[in-house]
Amino acid sequence: MHILGIVTKTHDSGLALLSDGVPTLVLEEERFNREKHTLRFPFLSLTAAFNGQGPDIDDIDVITIPWDMKCFRRSAFSAVVGRLPGSVNLLRPSARRTQATLIVCMPMALRCGLKWQFGFKKRLPRIIQVRHHDAHAACFFVSPFEEATVVVMDGYGDETAQSAYIGSGNRLERLWQSDFFDSLGMLYSCVTEYLGFRVFEEGTVMALAATGGPTYAAKFRELVELKPDGRFSINLDFISYNIHGLNKPFKKKFFDIFGPPRQPHEPITDRHRDLASALQSTVEATILHIVRALSKSYPSRNLCLSGGVALNCVANARILSDTDYQSVWVPPCASDPGAPLGSALWHYHQTLGHPRRFTLTHPFYGLAYSNAEITHALQQAGLAYQRMSERELLAQVARDLAGGKIVGWLQGRFEMGPRALGNRSILADARRAAMKDQLNARVKHREPFRPFAPAVLIERVSEFFEIDQSDPFMTIAPRVRADKVHLIPAAVHVDGTARIQTVDRAANPRFYGVIEEFAKLTNIPLILNTSLNRQEPIVARPEEAISCYLRTEMDVLVLGDFYITDRNPRQQVNESARQ
Repeated sequence: MHILGIVTKTHDSGLALLSDGVPTLVLEEERFNREKHTLRFPFLSLTAAFNGQGPDIDDIDVITIPWDMKCFRRSAFSAVVGRLPGSVNLLRPSARRTQATLIVCMPMALRCGLKWQFGFKKRLPRIIQVRHHDAHAACFFVSPFEEATVVVMDGYGDETAQSAYIGSGNRLERLWQSDFFDSLGMLYSCVTEYLGFRVFEEGTVMALAATGGPTYAAKFRELVELKPDGRFSINLDFISYNIHGLNKPFKKKFFDIFGPPRQPHEPITDRHRDLASALQSTVEATILHIVRALSKSYPSRNLCLSGGVALNCVANARILSDTDYQSVWVPPCASDPGAPLGSALWHYHQTLGHPRRFTLTHPFYGLAYSNAEITHALQQAGLAYQRMSERELLAQVARDLAGGKIVGWLQGRFEMGPRALGNRSILADARRAAMKDQLNARVKHREPFRPFAPAVLIERVSEFFEIDQSDPFMTIAPRVRADKVHLIPAAVHVDGTARIQTVDRAANPRFYGVIEEFAKLTNIPLILNTSLNRQEPIVARPEEAISCYLRTEMDVLVLGDFYITDRNPRQQVNESARQ
């Protein structure tokens, strides 16, 4: 059975293909059109998916979307009529910038787009609508757990912003859901913009929070009221996004206490750092409140987290260290890029009742590029290259990293989700304290307070970090062991944590091999791993990797078996001019 999960008219449009319960392809449109968090119809993803080498659209049994329009219209109607006349502001496009107005007629827009893609005479499969949080919760079906508690937290779905489930086998049961506007995700997004960053830059604020102090912590806690049953509510004395959405989310009382918003061009001060810290500590306390209550009521010691808030790796680490959950699992596509896959999984298992037969152990469900495509891209760029055996390549890259070089690394199929996990990466040596600043100055050009993640061999993770479970998807930031901090200074954030990625040989043998060879040279079983991009979506194709290499000061580029140090000055000028 072939199911196509797809989403459009909301941020992170894309698709997923599920064949007999097993994902075969997960694509985000931004990887192709190079527009981060794009709302555009996923024409390019569809072209890549239905290219004559896999199933045809005629082979698709059903199409699923991760939004239930009846639920969404009901929620929208209640929100607009609930606080008239002011709540009419929710109808303004600026109140919901991450979604197109046409989301309320997504199935119609989807049918039109599919007809345009495949032909207006083509008979399309039936479209099934799945509630947004059900789609997120369906990550349980590909988790390593036979039973688990599941918590979904995001900005908002079609009817809620937080929900809890219990999962067993091929069944999920929703336990409760929050009010539409009692949203940790929306709170984090609004404060992110208040601090002068763009929406979707919540990870930047999470990093900034570690540099702040407790000045506003107690007062900021007043924004969230914790309830005895493990629920919470947002204090509407401070918040107005239930009336104005993202356009004017705060009331006068908020500004009276915390001051004016920071403009993007203004310097970051201690006030901004302390506010970021207050936000993060409040969100952590609220999440711990939720999961502790669930752990008392339901016996499972396994926890699945999904939704955009589940990307808060610092809060996830607190769950492991400060609650009685023994295992925490977050999929690599926890935010909306994973929703099309989740909608397909929900329909296959929950609606149709098929048993589970698959566990997600790696994130590599994008496209791969052949040696012929790589050599063509290199020749078009006029770059000299060497082709090496795998053994030669791994040894050479390990020597380069040990020598302080910065390596661009493209292998196999690209990752799903927002983080590069070993196939579209920039690699560097974590032993060098100056490497973080070098990566920022020469390649990434991002805020200096943002950390870089260490990728560590799974067998040695507990030797360096205070964690005893795997985390292959960079979703948990445990503390670095005190006696190891001096060995890997570039991987340690200012609060003593690191957002780790555990690397298993079976999941990614070539990436594992590079770290293994590096460990033979240095006895350090980890390297820095950041995304192969420069203020753009993570690269997909060899051409984009070459462009990124030529626009930055990476020392080495590896594309499959091909090793490149040539820069071709003329092509370098051309790529720099395109920035």
